[in-house]
Amino acid sequence: MATMNASSTWHIHFNAQARYHVWATHRLLEAVSRVPDADYRRDVGLFFQSLHGTLNHMLVAEHLLWLARFAKGASPVLPLNSEIEPDRERLAQALKGGSANWTPLIASWSAERFEGQLDYRSSKGEPLSLPFAPTLSHVFNHATHHRGQITAALTAMGQPCPELDMVYFLLAEQAPKA
Repeated sequence: MATMNASSTWHIHFNAQARYHVWATHRLLEAVSRVPDADYRRDVGLFFQSLHGTLNHMLVAEHLLWLARFAKGASPVLPLNSEIEPDRERLAQALKGGSANWTPLIASWSAERFEGQLDYRSSKGEPLSLPFAPTLSHVFNHATHHRGQITAALTAMGQPCPELDMVYFLLAEQAPKA
């Protein structure tokens, strides 16, 4: 059995990614909460049309597909454009709560786990096997990609956007606590 080493380079890297993910998710959703519902739900030219559609996609991809694959070895088959949560406040709470699931999961893995493969089925049911660590990076990169789309849409709507660069997160972590 592999030994647990929560201070391995892998753990340090992915723990930082998970903490950033929580921070960025909360900041984004705070900005989105100020958008009128008509703008929140209208097609603004994103791949999943609206802010609501994109946030639902993030819930599907990150929490219902990838978390299940990494945490349970499960491979749900679910369309990427599913509307899982029609209520925007409950959707925001699900995204916030779901973003916090990654840190304890990452800590539970041995350092050797990051060197292995992730075997799963795609959302279309196709069997796949990908390198574990780069695939975990994909989860966080995917969220960053869609947060970028949403902030661009907010800017186009004339809405204020939070600064989401990781360097701002790192500075915030280093700032003295009041």
